[in-house]
Amino acid sequence: MSVVLVINSGSSSLKYQLIESGSGRSLASGLVERIGRPGGRAKHVVSTDGPDGADGGGGGGDEASVTRERDVEVPDHFAAFDVMLEAFAEAGPPLAANPPVAVGHRVVQGGARFFEPTVITDLVKINIDELSTLAPLHNPANLEGIEAAQRAFPDVPHVAVFDTAFHQTMPPAAYTYAIDRDVAAKHRIRRYGFHGTSHRYVSRAAAEFLGRPLEELRQIVLHLGNGASACAVEGGRSVDTSMGMTPLEGLVMGTRSGDLDPAVLLHLQRRAGLDVDGVDELLNRRSGILGLGGHADMRDLVEAAGAGDERAALALDVYAHRLKAYIGAYLAQLGGVDVISFTAGVGENSVRVRAAALAGLERLGIELDAERNSVRSGQTRVISTDGSPVTVLVVPTNEELEIARQALEVI
Repeated sequence: MSVVLVINSGSSSLKYQLIESGSGRSLASGLVERIGRPGGRAKHVVSTDGPDGADGGGGGGDEASVTRERDVEVPDHFAAFDVMLEAFAEAGPPLAANPPVAVGHRVVQGGARFFEPTVITDLVKINIDELSTLAPLHNPANLEGIEAAQRAFPDVPHVAVFDTAFHQTMPPAAYTYAIDRDVAAKHRIRRYGFHGTSHRYVSRAAAEFLGRPLEELRQIVLHLGNGASACAVEGGRSVDTSMGMTPLEGLVMGTRSGDLDPAVLLHLQRRAGLDVDGVDELLNRRSGILGLGGHADMRDLVEAAGAGDERAALALDVYAHRLKAYIGAYLAQLGGVDVISFTAGVGENSVRVRAAALAGLERLGIELDAERNSVRSGQTRVISTDGSPVTVLVVPTNEELEIARQALEVI
């Protein structure tokens, strides 16, 4: 049995998953939290009888599992990696007996340099480090995870899979900002897009589920989690996406504002006395549905709106309004759409958000079936009517499996 270890290294966390290369089954997954902070915690979950091609943590399948949790102090990512290796040794599956054939790493920002999954060399690491100016919260942590993994597995190929790579197929008209071209070029200001690994996985999974050639489909993928983005996919290629130079642009999110008149930033600096860090804090951490409705978790927001909270109800309306605007924009960009897929935590689970986003779009050929939409399941499913010209799906995402597949393709 050959396995791939997938690493997602954040600023204060290390997520991992061990995936069987043949079936795509998740053998184990885990999370080490609060790296470099007091009160660290580690969780390791071993799948005991998951089906072939199981959801691998992304689909909410019914596979049995054994969970091991403990408190642990983790001063840095190297220590976090040691905690992970210890969990595999004690709870299984033992990596010493079955070492990975590759280690796949999620890297957020690949700029315009990386178009595909890439075997990590010293030069690649230098490039990831240089691109940290575009993703200061993400790339440095991704790089630390790579260094720790290479120390633990020095003889195994390590592959970087970039969130931005899928969107490198966008045409210049989609990725270019209308500012002075020399300033933009000097400071690498353009739209890069994110969640590319998820958008690629879901668009391919939708085509496979429908039994239709990917190359013939015009799709809109809505990745709705705490971070959220929409993507127009034509023939399996990204042609537009809602996030821009950073993950702040686009849809309303858990704590991020999404699209905003740039003059608002100037106004806040001139009239509210906010400095650059203050504006950053406001737009990234105190906006979105949290800023509007007082709740960053969509489940709490829906519950509050249902109990009559007007702020929460308005936040839901704004969230859906922005979603609908992007659906309409991408329908126009694609010249029509064959499939719309909802994915990620909110997209897969919020009946109300899906209904609100598609309400009133029947004349555009988008007909939601209320009964199908209300069904809760961890499986890919159709939620449109049988007669709907546009097929609407819920497709559980699995970014870890996609990273594993891309790593295997490279090696």
